Amino acid sequence: MKKLLKLMYFAPILLLVPTRANAMHIMEGFLPVEWAIFWWVLALPFIILGIRSISKTIKEHPETKMMLGLSGAFAFVLSALKIPSVTGSCSHPTGVGLGTVLFGPLAMSVIGSIVLLFQALLLAHGGLTTLGANAFSMAVVGPIIAWYVFKGAQKVGWSFSVAVFLAAMLGDLGTYVMTSFQLALAFPAESGGIVASFSKFASIFAFTQIPLAISEGLLTVVIMNFLRKYNVAELNALHMFKKNKEVA
Repeated sequence: MKKLLKLMYFAPILLLVPTRANAMHIMEGFLPVEWAIFWWVLALPFIILGIRSISKTIKEHPETKMMLGLSGAFAFVLSALKIPSVTGSCSHPTGVGLGTVLFGPLAMSVIGSIVLLFQALLLAHGGLTTLGANAFSMAVVGPIIAWYVFKGAQKVGWSFSVAVFLAAMLGDLGTYVMTSFQLALAFPAESGGIVASFSKFASIFAFTQIPLAISEGLLTVVIMNFLRKYNVAELNALHMFKKNKEVA
């Protein structure tokens, strides 16, 4: 019975993970070396702070380890789904909204970077030289946008589900705005320079990324509502809700 349950759990993941590697985040060797180093330098401070954030959370609330793993698995599966888009890159969900809402953007910088590293090593999805650039867009910028959108939506009184949806959707879109900017900096157009190149990359991404972002937002709401129902203690430990308004 246990073997059957494990098979039922992992089968959907195995079906979702792509077997081909002809489309990627920003693929191995695609960026000039100076830009690859530049994005590594920008991403590393966030990853270091993220490690401290995760260590503090686990030390104070060890019961949240399972949800931390869930956040990583969610990001891994969703960001492994890919649709060829801009040359040298692709469109896909990012899956960072869930972990950001639960643990904050610094923790997600580590989780997202680990996800990207495993995808580069195991799926040829992305690359090691471009890991800094991919991490900065998907594991740093996307979560920061998602976090402030989530907090802002709550502050103006919108429902929890709406706040989660907007955070996941706009965090996804923010990642691709950043990726478009990264590609534009590395490959400015002969006519119009960086601005023209950015407009081209962003417009191509938009065809596939906008519906993907909406879908990711809806899926993240479904997962969060499930956690609100079955993981009450963990959510309260993470201070997901204001005092006197804890999950009941």
